[in-house]
Amino acid sequence: MERSFIYTSGADQGKNIIVQCNLCLPRVNLLSTSKTSTSNLKKHLDRTHLGCDARPDAKRGRKKEEHNGEESRHCQLKKLKAEIISKCMTQAKTDDLIFNFIVEDCQSFYMLEQPGFRKLIAGLTEGLKSMDRVTLFTKVDQGFSRMREELMAKLGNVQYVCTTADVWTANNRSFFGMTCHWIDLDSLERKSAALGFARLQGRITFDNIAGRIHDIHVAYNIESKVQTTVTDNGSPFVSVFKEFAVDSQESDDDIGLYENVGAVLEGEPEQDMLLFLPNVQRCASHTLELIVTEDFWQAVSQGPMCQLHYSSMAKVYAIWSKCHHLQVGMNAADEIGKMALVVPAVIRWNVEYCAVQKVVSFSELELTELCARLEVPRMQPEEMAFLKEYVTVFHPLAFALELFQAEQKCYLGLVIPTVLSLKNKLNEQKDAANYFRDAINAIVLAIDVRFQELFSSTEARIATATTPQFRLWWMGASEREEMCTLLATEASQMDPCSVTEDNTSHSVSTIKSEDDFFSYGPVKPAVQIQQRGVMEEIRKYVEGTGKSVECLQDFPRVKQLFLKYNTTLPSTAPVQRLFSQKGNLVTSQRNFLTDDYFERIQLLRYNSNVCTLVTE
Repeated sequence: MERSFIYTSGADQGKNIIVQCNLCLPRVNLLSTSKTSTSNLKKHLDRTHLGCDARPDAKRGRKKEEHNGEESRHCQLKKLKAEIISKCMTQAKTDDLIFNFIVEDCQSFYMLEQPGFRKLIAGLTEGLKSMDRVTLFTKVDQGFSRMREELMAKLGNVQYVCTTADVWTANNRSFFGMTCHWIDLDSLERKSAALGFARLQGRITFDNIAGRIHDIHVAYNIESKVQTTVTDNGSPFVSVFKEFAVDSQESDDDIGLYENVGAVLEGEPEQDMLLFLPNVQRCASHTLELIVTEDFWQAVSQGPMCQLHYSSMAKVYAIWSKCHHLQVGMNAADEIGKMALVVPAVIRWNVEYCAVQKVVSFSELELTELCARLEVPRMQPEEMAFLKEYVTVFHPLAFALELFQAEQKCYLGLVIPTVLSLKNKLNEQKDAANYFRDAINAIVLAIDVRFQELFSSTEARIATATTPQFRLWWMGASEREEMCTLLATEASQMDPCSVTEDNTSHSVSTIKSEDDFFSYGPVKPAVQIQQRGVMEEIRKYVEGTGKSVECLQDFPRVKQLFLKYNTTLPSTAPVQRLFSQKGNLVTSQRNFLTDDYFERIQLLRYNSNVCTLVTE
């Protein structure tokens, strides 16, 4: 083996030279002088490292010792890792992680008995075992009971709640879902929870749906706290509330009664229960969608642009169909447009609008190439102009739908300002529109007709006025004084125990000086003093400029009105998310779960954000 040396030399005299042999570990420091030549340095290195080549056995022995040392260190590290895992991962913690995995992804309970899954758990936990199905069923029962108790405790401290209800039918199976929503008193953040996800057997009748709503409200002890129940605009739910809603002007004989059919069939004595159904609030997003799908199409079908609309949308649907059913179509769209082409997954207009928006975003050359590769008819210039104007005109409506389908920052007070702004945006585009001028007039008229009940609703107007983002700016100057009086009247009728106020000098007489003691004339009633304090608070709130809900902390009476009227959601989007959380789960492939345990799994999944699944 040839020996070589690595050394560095300095330019100045007296600087050390560091020399290292490739066969020896020690370094040799030499003092360089101006008279030292390179040959003398090499001779000195040869004498210093004489015999380096003559020690190959020692080198191999050293390598063998190093290899053995590495194996021993590897074994020590492996034992140390096992000790750390054994201390961190206990059997109880492993079972909790498996429980979370099964619940959050709605996995089959049979997975616990699969050999591969058992080997995976044993390998990751260094010998710990996976629980069996019996243990999992027990943990599901315990987790559901704990979740329900915790949720009832949270709802017990809430004064106002709102529920959403809907029925979903898929694969010859029907499910009834209900969610609950409230606003936290301290942080003013919206909280949501699922209350029911039950399978509906047999025919879906009015009394069946009404009984489900009533039973869930009673089970969670919120029947007196529910302000409204939000449903879609379908005829079944609207008819249910018309049939069973309690009207204060009706006599007791007109109130609907709920008869427990199960008790009758089991031979138990008949017991009629008073059926309580709260006020119903129709879904605002569904109303807007009906305006587009029904009123807009009726206006288009009767106008001169019917054929243009039909041909344009037919070609767009052809592109959607090819991209949806053929992977090559999606790949072509991604390759040409460098973006994913949105394909509508459900029949909702806002998804359809996004898909048209994506198609219009292609350039003329890219769209022509895409149509050629997908073998669909190419777009004509007039059709492209029609679709571009379609996207421009209906952009405010799509934005309004997105606002209504939000959950955390969406209140009932958002609906009236949104609808009024939508009408203004549509009217602004009327003059520049070439194809949709008549359609805009029809849509504006449909908005006035379909939202007429909401515009005249006192609850909706108070909800809008108590929202700091809008206050009374959306109203005319002549109506603001009347609204201030209405707010003061509603605030004065609030429960005094619910209004937490630091300054109580308006209702309690305090004497701090002589000026406070002496008084002349008739004594002012305490009610007048309280009303004056309420009106002063309303005036200060109306004159404020803050748009965040946190500013309501300075106005306790307005805050209570906000909690009462803005707890209501404007749409049924949360209950629809319950049916399709992380993908559509209401299908025939339910992992062989019974209806009872399927409901429990779904409620545990949805409520994991507000309740703990497992106890550490």
